[in-house]
Amino acid sequence: MQKDRPVILITNDDGINAPGIRALVESVRELGQIIVVAPDSPQSGMGHAITIGDPLRLDKVEVFEGVDSWQCSGTPADCVKLARDKILHRKPDLCLSGINHGANHSINVIYSGTMSAAMEAAIEGVPSIGFSLLDFKYDADFNVAKTIAFELATRMLAKPMPEHILLNVNVPRLQAAEFKGMKICRQAYSKWAEEFDHRIDPRGKDYYWMTGKFINMDELPGTDVDALKEGYASIVPIKIDFTDYKMKEWMESEWKDFV
Repeated sequence: MQKDRPVILITNDDGINAPGIRALVESVRELGQIIVVAPDSPQSGMGHAITIGDPLRLDKVEVFEGVDSWQCSGTPADCVKLARDKILHRKPDLCLSGINHGANHSINVIYSGTMSAAMEAAIEGVPSIGFSLLDFKYDADFNVAKTIAFELATRMLAKPMPEHILLNVNVPRLQAAEFKGMKICRQAYSKWAEEFDHRIDPRGKDYYWMTGKFINMDELPGTDVDALKEGYASIVPIKIDFTDYKMKEWMESEWKDFV
């Protein structure tokens, strides 16, 4: 590692050849020494899965000109773990994950491999951001997202947040002229209402194809879903501690027989 430049680890869940990670590398490559460790194939929806029962492969590849890059056979979280232990041998100064093809707002943060990679870095005390663009198209326009990534990475390198906090950043599918800016938001209360389409394969065996729709149940203002609808990028600070402290206080008051 070059001691005079910050080290920026970049990863994703769409795979090392996805256009989104290339856009992210291009957006921040002047800010420090870029190291890419990303899955060798798409890993969307993996959440914080890690590989336990199978060996992991880590191969150096030539994907981004002038950038040291490795592809990993494991999950996004595996990529961050291996990067820190076997490639960097130290904590990077910043970890950026994305730019994901598709939204990771509200409840999606639980399922997202993009966000889990950033969260894995945050667990290690690394300032981290997960970026997502609300566009699933392979040839999506990443220009607005690239501008946002550069600005936020610059801020994070200049003045990192407290340890174990990361940012979930979602960018609307808009041209630069239509984009209104960025808003600091809270995560909307929402869910996926899944349905499973029952089908039969050519051998007569049952199988199921998951479908469904996103339902936003949050009517209060200030959410990431609202900001995106209004033409803003949403920035939600995420913490790793899932403890509900208000509920903890209630239980300590009401369940007095517990220590």
